[in-house]
Amino acid sequence: MNNNSILLAILFPLLILVQVLICNHIMLFNVAVPFIFIYFIVRYPIGVSQNIALTLAFMLGFLVDLFSDTPGLNALACTILAGIRPAVFYAYVTRDDKTKRIVPSISSLGWQDYSKYLISICSIYCLMVFGIEYLSFASIGLILLMTIASAVLTFIVIIGLDSLLPSFKNSLA
Repeated sequence: MNNNSILLAILFPLLILVQVLICNHIMLFNVAVPFIFIYFIVRYPIGVSQNIALTLAFMLGFLVDLFSDTPGLNALACTILAGIRPAVFYAYVTRDDKTKRIVPSISSLGWQDYSKYLISICSIYCLMVFGIEYLSFASIGLILLMTIASAVLTFIVIIGLDSLLPSFKNSLA
């Protein structure tokens, strides 16, 4: 077991607890909710089996749903997010042998590529969650406002978290 696997094993329950006990009770200006638990999906290594990634993402979303009283909402959004994550990653990073082993972080991708990847992931997740929650085009303005505000807040919190966690030398260089 390498250092990143240990970190992910610690992050999984810790992010669920922080989301359920703290972040679910934060709503800035009645529109922005931080979804910190998706950092596990963001940080998961790119080259690992897609089946494992989808299973872990489903479990992550299911456990947040279980404690948040949102039946299936986060499980669906997390599973879809884990499925499209490699495509989003490779939209900003060139595909080669080095990127198969990479763990997405500021230290491995650099500020510019990581922030584009992260804001895309946060935006997609927030759009799925609020789109599924409201399930109506009558509230499209509110859905877009909540998506943008929550994606920016989630982005800021995850950047702060990523800068605090250790980096493991799997860079592109």
